[in-house]
Amino acid sequence: MRQIKPQFQFWNEKINVVSRQDIDNIYEHHVLHSLSIAKFIDFLPGTKVLDLGTGGGFPGIPLAILFPEVQFHLIDSIAKKVQVAESIARDLGLRNVTVEQIRVEDIKEKYDFVVTRAVADMMILYDWTINIIKRGGSFNDFPNGLIMLKGGFLDLEIAPFKEFLYKFPITEWFKEQWFVEKYLLYLPLD
Repeated sequence: MRQIKPQFQFWNEKINVVSRQDIDNIYEHHVLHSLSIAKFIDFLPGTKVLDLGTGGGFPGIPLAILFPEVQFHLIDSIAKKVQVAESIARDLGLRNVTVEQIRVEDIKEKYDFVVTRAVADMMILYDWTINIIKRGGSFNDFPNGLIMLKGGFLDLEIAPFKEFLYKFPITEWFKEQWFVEKYLLYLPLD
């Protein structure tokens, strides 16, 4: 994971992908945050994961390093962010990553899981992903679904999904102060 920082610093100087003050906290705020998904689920080989709104490659690139036999498709609608994620994946030699500039509404393929970091309101994410998550035949420990990393006060946003949603404080896995009031949300859609 240490090889991510120099690559990201290089691109962040050219294209402001994360705030310049945040670049010193890249491991905690971005890499470790992304890896909280791996604390929740151990993706099995052959799993197909869509990283929706990948930005500079989070959470997809750290997860792709950790799970080399899982296919990750990183998408974003912003060309410069796609360029960053594509370059970093290529420079790290990640053969299990594809990167594409596309809007989620235009995705035709099906995935076992969609992962995302604070991209949109949960109802919007649900509408975007309901038809691209495979139904039936999940071979992972959890049914196929939507995995979201979000922070702050979420009660109103998650209210429509309360019966079906699983909410985990990231402080269950990582004790750093930055993770207080940050959550992993899992909505099974299988």
